[in-house]
Amino acid sequence: MGKRCDLCGRSATAGASRSHSKIKTLKRQNINLQSKNIDGIKLKVCTSCIRTIAKIEREREAKKLVAKTGKKVKSTKKTSTGSTKKKTSPAKKKASKK
Repeated sequence: MGKRCDLCGRSATAGASRSHSKIKTLKRQNINLQSKNIDGIKLKVCTSCIRTIAKIEREREAKKLVAKTGKKVKSTKKTSTGSTKKKTSPAKKKASKK
């Protein structure tokens, strides 16, 4: 078995390193594979698939909790760490254009 994810089928990609003199040296970029037991079966899974599986499990647990308690649970979505713009009202936008 090669270096290929058993779930999504992703494998290594080919790339090229370039020196200052523009000499091309071919290289192989392998994916980050981990061995993981899923439902009792040992699989080679890439880390992006592991994150997706964890996300699905979190959402499933949240739905069970909502059904059991009737209370809403906070979203499991992660926010971006970049800068966020404050929302301005349309009146302020008109005033700033004048």
